[in-house]
Amino acid sequence: MSIIRHKEQRVALFIDTQNLYHCAKNIYKAKVNFGAIVKAAVGDRKLIRALSYVVTTESGEEQPFFEALEKIGIEVKTKDLQIFSGGAKKADWDVGMAVDAIIHAQKVDAIILATGDGDFVPLVEYVRSQGCQVEAIAFGKSSSSRLRECVDDFIDMDENPREFLIGKRGGRIRKITKVVGAD
Repeated sequence: MSIIRHKEQRVALFIDTQNLYHCAKNIYKAKVNFGAIVKAAVGDRKLIRALSYVVTTESGEEQPFFEALEKIGIEVKTKDLQIFSGGAKKADWDVGMAVDAIIHAQKVDAIILATGDGDFVPLVEYVRSQGCQVEAIAFGKSSSSRLRECVDDFIDMDENPREFLIGKRGGRIRKITKVVGAD
């Protein structure tokens, strides 16, 4: 199936923030440029909504990050980190993200998932069966091959990692003067 992209196409972007954060940290020892992800994923189409799914901790140290996301036009949905009696921690947004994508699929032409998590394959299959185009953007090295196969289009951020990363490069920290997509 060929991918459809045009200026009048209405899209919604759902960002699995933890997935992208950990991939960038583990593969590249860097941070994610979320503004660049929005720009690459949406292109010149009409962005109806961009949602980022994040986890809050008791310390609140992530608040400046949440504010930076909001500043570039990404709505932040938060969930508290759960800490169990044995010390195990859980912070899973998969179901919430999937439900939101299903709800929004009725209102847009394309759903874009910013994740490489294979747990979203049933979501992709369902949304596509409802006639909505589904795309994904993620670091290909850590993405589910099944997810890559079942979406209408996959943008592999590993093909041009410098475009999507902030931080270490060749042992130095590069200075970022402006986040892509920010005014």
